[in-house]
This record gives sequence, structure tokens and C-alpha cells, in this order.
Amino acid sequence: MKRAGQIVLTPFPHTDLSGAKLRPVLMLRQASRFDDWLVCMVSSKLDQAEAGFDEVLTPADADFAASGLKVPSVLRLSRLAVLDGSLLVGSIGTIGDGRLAQVRQRLARWIAEAN
Repeated sequence: MKRAGQIVLTPFPHTDLSGAKLRPVLMLRQASRFDDWLVCMVSSKLDQAEAGFDEVLTPADADFAASGLKVPSVLRLSRLAVLDGSLLVGSIGTIGDGRLAQVRQRLARWIAEAN
């Protein structure tokens, strides 16, 4: 059963839509009454993290082992997509409820900011 907070594998689209790469994503929430999900990309390239926005997950974190990730990773809130649930394959783990709430709040603040 799919639920927010899961880390799953999916073909994640490149920003120019030239293709996709199979990678882990964090399921943030169901996006419609259909099986569509708002997800963010997960990457092991910590140097690409947007300071104060993206969330870094390391082995020192209490929920790292449950995440199923093998190396320190960044939850890239700056890389979002809405994907059909049938594309979300291979659940590898979950993050803690507290971290999920923190990530969602950070995303909501960013959306609400005036430019």
C-alpha cells in the first residue's frame, strides 16, 4: 500500500523532459483522487542540496536505517514531480513521521513565499 513518507524507485523525469532515470523518490502526498503522487527526488549528491530548503539524511539520523538508503542522501525539494502511482515501484523504506512533517512544512513555506 502506498503512503506518504515512503521512499520508492521510479523513472524520474529530467527537467527538460528528454528522458528519465530510475531513482529513489520520497512520496510527499497523494496529489488527486486518482493514484497520482507528489514526489521529490532523492540524490546521493549532497553538494547539490539547496541550503535551508532540501533535507539531508545521514546515517547519524534516527530514521536513516528505515529509509533503505545506502549512503547519505538529500531529499531534493527543489526537484518535484507528480507521477502516476503505477510508476512508483519497489518501495525501499520510509522516513519518520516527524521528518515528513518537517519536509512538508518547509515546502509549504517555500510555496507561500513572495518573490
